[in-house]
Amino acid sequence: MIALARLEHPDLSVRRLCAMLGVGRSWYYEQPAAPAQAERDIALRDAIERLVLEFPGYGYRRVAKALQREGWAVNHKRVLWIMRQEALLCQLKRRVDRDRDHAQRDGAVLSERVPRLAAPSPGGDPVARRLPCQGARPGQ
Repeated sequence: MIALARLEHPDLSVRRLCAMLGVGRSWYYEQPAAPAQAERDIALRDAIERLVLEFPGYGYRRVAKALQREGWAVNHKRVLWIMRQEALLCQLKRRVDRDRDHAQRDGAVLSERVPRLAAPSPGGDPVARRLPCQGARPGQ
């Protein structure tokens, strides 16, 4: 409605056209995007999905760069938003370090993972004594 009026009266502002038609400017700006924009969004979603299926380890930044190399004018924030909506963010498995995992569960420190700083304390305590730091006051 206002788009047609803008074509007929290009010299009038949006504010004036909305006042003449009795609608608020917020109504004009809330109108859905053109069908061409919707088609571009669908094509972009398809391109993102294709890349994610081809390279499952790619995150949103790498997908955005790959899209830009293909000629898409899109930034990383838009790609992240679409990937969140479509649940396409990569879920990489974390590597489990078995030695550290056992040490945390048992409460023990594995000697081959921790370098020895000094000889064991005279009481037979398996934990190595702390060496004094440089510049530390005596007695601490």
